[in-house]
Amino acid sequence: MQTGREELSPKARARRAPRAPGVYLMRDAAGLVVYVGKAKDLKRRLASYFAPRIRLTPKVAAMMDTVHDLEWHEVRTETESLLLEGRLIKRWRPRWNILFRDDKQFPQIRVDLQDPVPRFRIVRARTSETARHYGPFPHQRAVRRALNEMRTKFGILLGDAAPERLPDGRWRLYSGARAEIQRHANEVTEEEYRKRVDDACAFLDGKAAEWAEAVEAEMRAAAEARDYEKAADMRDLLDALRRTTEKSRRFLRENPLPRRDEAAALAALAAALGLERAPATAECFDISHISGTLAVASMVRFIDGQADKSGYRRFRIRSFEGNDDFRAMQEVVGRRYTRLHEEHRAFPELVIIDGGLGQVHAALAAFKEHDLAPPPLIGLAKREETVVFPDGRELKLPRHDAGLALLMRIRDEAHRFANDFNAELRTRKLRESVLDEMPGLGPARRKALLEAFGSIQALRKATKAEIAEVPGFGEATARELRKFLDMRKRRDPEDPEGTD
Repeated sequence: MQTGREELSPKARARRAPRAPGVYLMRDAAGLVVYVGKAKDLKRRLASYFAPRIRLTPKVAAMMDTVHDLEWHEVRTETESLLLEGRLIKRWRPRWNILFRDDKQFPQIRVDLQDPVPRFRIVRARTSETARHYGPFPHQRAVRRALNEMRTKFGILLGDAAPERLPDGRWRLYSGARAEIQRHANEVTEEEYRKRVDDACAFLDGKAAEWAEAVEAEMRAAAEARDYEKAADMRDLLDALRRTTEKSRRFLRENPLPRRDEAAALAALAAALGLERAPATAECFDISHISGTLAVASMVRFIDGQADKSGYRRFRIRSFEGNDDFRAMQEVVGRRYTRLHEEHRAFPELVIIDGGLGQVHAALAAFKEHDLAPPPLIGLAKREETVVFPDGRELKLPRHDAGLALLMRIRDEAHRFANDFNAELRTRKLRESVLDEMPGLGPARRKALLEAFGSIQALRKATKAEIAEVPGFGEATARELRKFLDMRKRRDPEDPEGTD
């Protein structure tokens, strides 16, 4: 990223841009981002904006009349610039950008590992919390080509397959010996097919570079033999494989913008909310549940506009069971700030509640219940992204307001964190229900197993001898359980940390 923020005109700053790929941001006099773009060569692209006005399109000329500052962020590859550009456009919603406005998501590869015969499919969003995802990928055609080749090489199924279970417990992958599986057996056990899935996942993890090397060697050999059609096909395949396994930095979890952006956003937020000073510390709460079950809450903490992940907290709802967001909000807010009070720790300078006036009043009731003086507290209602004050006032900031953008980012992070926790609990509960399917294993012995090993994950690693030592188990039962677990082998999520 550029260094040195001495006062320069946009044109002078553009001259300092590197000859490298990256993403650039243009700002108006108020410091708001008005345009985000990408470039293979930042210096050349930025220079093009300062050509004689007669050579600019009317749209670009009108935009440049509003530009008072610009900045850029270097990346390593064109793929990274495309991904970062999309994320920054969604985040800042610059008024001169017309792409990515529909929140279009890049394709990903999803593998449903919980299925007996997992299939690989292309999806646009992470709708499954228990599947493994790869991506996102900005080049959908390359991903489709790579998946088709993986079907042939590894003998895996894609999303359009309909495998059939045979009477002996094995699976027939296709109705006939289709070309997709070629040298691979069409009728397999779950364990045999699982090995294919593991090999394909290893490739997507970037751990099978030898395949790309073999394709490149075949391409060179075809070129030397003047088989240019085959060489071109191998070249396209090599490009698809490399694009699909290319490791890009996850800009979703990074903030590539200078901290001065956050300082400006905090100042704008303080002015909009009528605060005496910019809120250096902010905490945001969200409630998550599935139809009233497995209700949990999250709290995220931001310092100077940056996520402080060491300060994140997750809560299980203790005082009741069911669907009552207001009651849940009052409980977790009360637990959070009574603890800070008891530990003589400072409250944040702003508390944000994901929700409207009802959730805000519930949070305020928690402070009153415990006789605590609340810090400035607001809600952010998804209905038109309205700021809600405890006295019922509402504030609708412009969509391009930097303070609103910061509030939305904090709220979205709390929502993500709560949903992730809820998904972990649901997955863990699903894992533990595997013992219910073990014939002859009653509640007492299931409880004994969990008390002895602590989790299904630890139980799956136990030997027959270790299982046999559990009260109520003998060698024969331990052997049957070990066999059952091997047949149902799956990965368990790690226990969530930071739970209150």
